[in-house]
Amino acid sequence: MANTERRVGTVSRGIRCPIIREGDDLAAIVSESVLLAAESEGFELRDRDVISVTESVVARAQGNYATVNDIAADVKAKLGGGTVGVIFPILSRNRFAICLRGIAMGVSKVVLMLAYPSDEVGNELVSLDKIDAAGVNPYSDVLSEAKYRELFGVNKHEFTGVDYVEYYANLVRECGAEVEVVFANQPKAILEYTNTVINCSIHTRARTKRILTEAGARVLNLDEILNAPVNGSGCNEKYGLLGSNKATEDKVKLFPRECKDLVLDIQKRVFDATGKHVEVMVYGDGAFKDPQGKIWELADPVVSPAFTDGLVGTPNELKLKYLADNDYKDLSGEALKEAISKSIREKGTNLVGNMASQGTTPRQLTDLIGSLCDLTSGSGDKGTPIVLVQGYFDNYTN
Repeated sequence: MANTERRVGTVSRGIRCPIIREGDDLAAIVSESVLLAAESEGFELRDRDVISVTESVVARAQGNYATVNDIAADVKAKLGGGTVGVIFPILSRNRFAICLRGIAMGVSKVVLMLAYPSDEVGNELVSLDKIDAAGVNPYSDVLSEAKYRELFGVNKHEFTGVDYVEYYANLVRECGAEVEVVFANQPKAILEYTNTVINCSIHTRARTKRILTEAGARVLNLDEILNAPVNGSGCNEKYGLLGSNKATEDKVKLFPRECKDLVLDIQKRVFDATGKHVEVMVYGDGAFKDPQGKIWELADPVVSPAFTDGLVGTPNELKLKYLADNDYKDLSGEALKEAISKSIREKGTNLVGNMASQGTTPRQLTDLIGSLCDLTSGSGDKGTPIVLVQGYFDNYTN
C-alpha cells in the first residue's frame, strides 16, 4: 500500500495576472487568475488557503491617486501657508519625496526636523559609531545642519547612494519654499522654530502628536492630509498620505481605501467556483528587519488594511523542538512522532505561558502571512501581485 502521508507543509506561490488599471473588476481578475494558475500548474485549492493581493493593485483599480497640487492645497487650507515644521519623515524617494514636494508647495518655509542617527524605519543618516566618536547624545542633542556637517560630513544612504539631507533640502527649495534643516529626536525641539507642525512619523504618530498638542502646538499627522478628496483627488479617510507611494514625478498612489468588500467578493467567487472556503487579504509592506542595512521594512501604517474574518488573531502553535528535547527526549522514531502528534491534537486554544509554545512568534496572522507574501511577490518585476499561500494552518498531524 502506497504511503499517502503529505510531504509538503506551507507553500507560497506568486500568481501572475494582467496589468491592473483603474476601474478594472479586481475581484474577478484575482479569482480567475488563481483558478487558472491552479489548472495550469496542476494543484488544487483547499479550505483555509490564503489568497493575498498587494495593496498597490487595489489602489490602482480604485484610481486612488493625488497630485502634489492636491497635497499643497490641503496643507495650505489646513495650516495657512506660513512656516511649518515637518518632523520625523522617513528617508525615501519613493515614500516621502513627492509628499514633501506637495507640502513645500503649500507653505512659505519648511523647518525640516530629521530623526538621527536613523529614521523611524531604520534608514541611516549617520552611523552609531560616528555618533559615539563625536560624543553626541541623540536623545537630547539638537543639531543644526552646519553642526551636522561639521561633525559627520556627507553620509550617503547605503543602498540608494543618496545624501537625504541635501536631497530633501534642495527639493523644498525647488518648490519655492525656504528651508532650514535640524536634527533632533524629541518632538518638542521643533517648537523652538515654529508652533505649526506636520508630524510625518508612522507608527509613533499618536504619541508624537499628543506630546506636541499638550505643548500648545498646532499639529497635523500625515493621516490627516488627504483624508478627504481635494479638487476631485483620491484620498484615504483612515490613513491620508500614510502608505502612499510615488506614481509619477508629481503624483502619489495612496494606500487603498476601504476594501473589505473586495476580499469578501474574492472569497465568495472562489467558493462558488470550487466549494472551498479560502481566506483573502490585502497586503502591503511586510514587517521584518534587514540585517545588513538595519531597515525595518514596514513603511505602511499596517501590513494588511483588509482581510476576511478567518485571519483574525495569532498562531496557536507548539514548538516541536521543545517537545523533542524536553518532554519526549527519551523517545525516537515512530514513538516520538506519535507522542508529538498526540500533544498537537490535544493542545488547547490558548497556549499563552505554556513553555512548549515559547519562541513560536505570536504575531498577528496578517502580519506573518503579509510578510511572507511581500517577500514572495517582491517589489520589482516579478509580475505576481497575487500570492497564494497553502498549508499555512496545517500542523504536523495533517
